Amino acid sequence: MSGRVSTAQAALRESRFAPLWLDSPDRPAPRDSLTADATVDLLVVGGGFTGLWTALRAVERDPGTRVLLIEGDRIAEHATGRNGGFCEASLTHGEANGRSRWPEEYDDLSALGTRNLDDIEATIARYGIDCGFARGGVLAVATRPHEVADLDPGVPGFLDAAAVRERVDSPTYLAGRHEPDDCAVVDPARLAWGLATAAEAQGVRIAEGTRLTDLRREGRRVRAVTSSGTVTATHVALATNVFPTPLRRTRWSVVPVYDYVLATEPLTPAQLAAIRWDPDVGISDCGNQFHYYRITPDRRILWGGYDAIYHFGRSIEERHDDRRETFERLAEHFADTFPQLAGIRFTHRWSGVIDTSTRFCAFYGTAHRGRTAYAAGFTGLGVGASRFAADVMLDLLGGTATERTRLTMVRKRPLPFPPEPLAWIGIQLTRWALAREDRTGKRNLWLRLLDRFGLGFDS
Repeated sequence: MSGRVSTAQAALRESRFAPLWLDSPDRPAPRDSLTADATVDLLVVGGGFTGLWTALRAVERDPGTRVLLIEGDRIAEHATGRNGGFCEASLTHGEANGRSRWPEEYDDLSALGTRNLDDIEATIARYGIDCGFARGGVLAVATRPHEVADLDPGVPGFLDAAAVRERVDSPTYLAGRHEPDDCAVVDPARLAWGLATAAEAQGVRIAEGTRLTDLRREGRRVRAVTSSGTVTATHVALATNVFPTPLRRTRWSVVPVYDYVLATEPLTPAQLAAIRWDPDVGISDCGNQFHYYRITPDRRILWGGYDAIYHFGRSIEERHDDRRETFERLAEHFADTFPQLAGIRFTHRWSGVIDTSTRFCAFYGTAHRGRTAYAAGFTGLGVGASRFAADVMLDLLGGTATERTRLTMVRKRPLPFPPEPLAWIGIQLTRWALAREDRTGKRNLWLRLLDRFGLGFDS
């Protein structure tokens, strides 16, 4: 056994397999399931960020709307309560992706994204949601020589190795760039719990443990059959993201990708001083297989990313959750990044499933002659983009063109993923090619072909 592996195993030995954000005595008790048939103006399916924002925005935009939100598990149980807590302004998975796909409207998308983040901040303040929201931006760091050029050394704001290490001390950093206004860090579970409370205060009903089993149009309404009763709704908003619904048209547009995360024990003041890191600032390195990390409100380091694991057949199963080889790899990379924190232990390890689309950001659509709307495919950026998606779905259900629904990004669907075994073969080949580019700095023929057709895979 190598020294690095044994050190990583020791650091993980006492860790709990549980999401840090959800492992809290403040987690609300489960709400009751639906106990009887219901008739509502709007049925929202899914109790993550997309569903919660949709329910809240519906009653904010039109007070008195009868809204029922159903969740098959518990509020924030899946991706919403398992991410790194980076709330980004970008609606397009970054500027490069947005400009390459929608060059004529990218400036509008950027402005809408910034406004969306402003509105999230204002909502948190208005409802007094205690979720550690801190808008300190993201520090992007290069850890390989060929990545330095990606940070635009000739553009003001570039940080050379000495300058970036003054901000956060890691021997792996070769350069950096801090974007101070485009991202906030947040406790995502507490944000979700706060949104649920705010929605309920305005009349939204939330039923947990209530799974959608069938959905069909009946005249001018939609009939939703659930595990606990039938709901008749004027409109339906599907916010299940990676989890399939009875609406078949969305099933080929996303694949489930597993993301893995660690959290350390709380750092001492001396340990914090040793790395010189402003807790309001999140960090992401520049690789295709990238790490994202931040300091939590209780002064742990949350460390995630790198591996993005797809399982054959679009499989989502419990046996995929606790992947020891990935957790050990993450622990090894952490030790390389912060050798001054040698001996620190990880208290939590967990995973979550990301809904990945071929364009790396959310897509939208309607069904049942405009009475059902859906949004999915956030590819890891749902903490912030979910609020924008909520307004898009409500606009679509309203039937009147808006600034949002006129966007090409909203009107056009992404290319679907192919069936198996082509999906698995293509994703594995792409992961290999991306890892090779990280090592060599060279984009091979396969990646250039994907670029040409607007396809790809992102960790």
